[in-house]
Amino acid sequence: MPATYTLIGINFIIYFLHYYVFYAPEFSLIFGLNALFFNGAWWQVLSTMFLHGSLVHLLMNMAVLFQFGALIERGIGALRFCLLYIFGGVFTSLLSLSYLFFNDVNMVGASGAISVLLGFLAFYDRASAKGLFIALMLMSFAPLLLGANVAWYAHLFGFGVGFGAGFLRKRYGVF
Repeated sequence: MPATYTLIGINFIIYFLHYYVFYAPEFSLIFGLNALFFNGAWWQVLSTMFLHGSLVHLLMNMAVLFQFGALIERGIGALRFCLLYIFGGVFTSLLSLSYLFFNDVNMVGASGAISVLLGFLAFYDRASAKGLFIALMLMSFAPLLLGANVAWYAHLFGFGVGFGAGFLRKRYGVF
C-alpha cells in the first residue's frame, strides 16, 4: 500500500522536523489551523493534517490510517485514495473553520482526514457503518471526558465528508 505508507512516512517526518529540528511554538501556530487562516495563512487547511500535538497523538492516528487506509487503498487504488485523503482532509479543514471562527483554538492532526476514510468505508460497508460511527463517537468524545483536547468537530465533519464522497463515487464515479 504505497500511498498509505507514504502518508504515514510524511507524518513521521513532519513530526520529527516539528519537534527536533524547528521546535518552536510558532511552528504549530503557522502550520496548524487557527485564526491566522483568516489573515491569509491559506496553507493551514492542508498543513494541519500533518502536524500532531504529541507522539501518542501521532501514533494513534497513524495506527488508524494504517488499518483503514490500506484497506481503502486496496479497494480504490493509490491515486484515488490520495485524492480522497487529501481533498477530503482539506474540505474537512474548511468546514472546521466554522468552529474555529467562534473559538480560539489551534487544530492539528490527521484525524479529520482519517475520519473521511471512516465515513467513506461506512458508506460502502453498511454492515460496519454503525460500528464505525460508534468508534468515531468514542474517539471524539471519550477523550473530552478525560480532559483531553480533541477536535471532535473535525471528526464529525470528516465522517460526513467521507460518507458524501462514497455517495459521489457510487453515483457519479468520483474517487
